[in-house]
Order: sequence, then structure tokens, then C-alpha cells
Amino acid sequence: MYLDLAAIPEYLPYFIPAAWMTLKITTFGILLGVILGLGTAFLRISEKKILNIPARGYIYIIRGTPLLLQLLFIYFGLRSLAGLDAITSAVLALGIHNGAYIAEIFRGAIVSISAGQMEAARSLGMPYARAMIRVILPQALKRAIPALGNQFIIALKDSSLASTITINELLLKSQQLASSNFMMMEMLFIAALFYLFYTALFNWLFHRLEAKLDVSSA
Repeated sequence: MYLDLAAIPEYLPYFIPAAWMTLKITTFGILLGVILGLGTAFLRISEKKILNIPARGYIYIIRGTPLLLQLLFIYFGLRSLAGLDAITSAVLALGIHNGAYIAEIFRGAIVSISAGQMEAARSLGMPYARAMIRVILPQALKRAIPALGNQFIIALKDSSLASTITINELLLKSQQLASSNFMMMEMLFIAALFYLFYTALFNWLFHRLEAKLDVSSA
């Protein structure tokens, strides 16, 4: 296999808008996923079936079906009903998909906190909700940081599926350029460089965050 490395500096700038698009849909998707995941985690730990069962159903359906199917379902299904554009559909699909996994991350972190801490907070007169927010949740978030970092990296790579609904992210950009210059391997190589850069950058950022929060002592 021949790889023309000399062509890489020439075409690298063409990928910058696509790299920004990849980062944008990933970031907004994971933020939506955190909101959905935290809310679903609270429903999952509830003893009320009317709250617990829908949360279980959401997690089961999303984790049991592929992201590509969910993306296409939202794009083609909701576009005609709600007028969603491709970018909104991608963010929504990434958010809903990651929300199911983040819900289990948060649920595991919350239930890992000693029950005695909740009992101690309640004995001091704190309502359940305040005790959860002020005592349990900060510790749970600290413990969830490593898993959330991993989920962000997964979401970053999953964003490549947005190319199937014509979003001009890294993978689609490489295919578009390759169709005109017939340098498929070189274009894919450039896309891979951006993914590796993002992965290294966010791994470093999350490791710094873990060190700052002293996650190992959680």
C-alpha cells in the first residue's frame, strides 16, 4: 500500500471545518446525554415503579439498539414531524444514546456511596432532595469522572456516524475529498490524525480533572 505523505500538509486545512463540526456535535451531544443521564439515574434509584419502570425501559431500548438505527430513526422520523435539521438530529441522537449509558454511570456512582451518609444527613434534618444534592451527588460525580471521560471519547468516535445523514464531519469530508482526488487512504489518514489528536487531548484533560479532584481517594 502506497501512502503519499506529501499530500497530507496540502489537504490538512480542508479538514478544519469538519473537525470543528465533529467537536461541536460531540460536545452538545454529550452535554445533552449528561442531563438525560442524571435525570434517568434519579428515576432508576427511585422505589416508585411509576418512575423506575420508564427509566429502565429507556435504558433497555437505547442500549439494545445500535446508534446508527437511532440516528436514522430520529432523522427520518422526526424531520417530517418536527422539522429537525441534520445537525439537530445528530445531537439529539448522540444525547439520547449516551444518556442511557451515562444514566448507569451515575446510578452506579450514587449507589456506591455509603447509605450511612444519607442517614446522617437526614438525621441532621435535611430533606431527602437536599441531602442528595449536597451530600451524595458531589461524591458520586467525583467517582463518575473516569467513566464519563471514557464515554466522551466513545461519543467522539461515534460522531462519525453523522456522515450517514450528510453532516460534513471528518469522515464525510475525507470521502468527499477522496472522490475528487482519488487519494482515499491519505484522506482517511488525515481524518484519523484529527481523531487521535482529539482523543489524546481529552484523555489528558480528564486525567488532569481526575488529579485535581483526587478521584483515586473517592
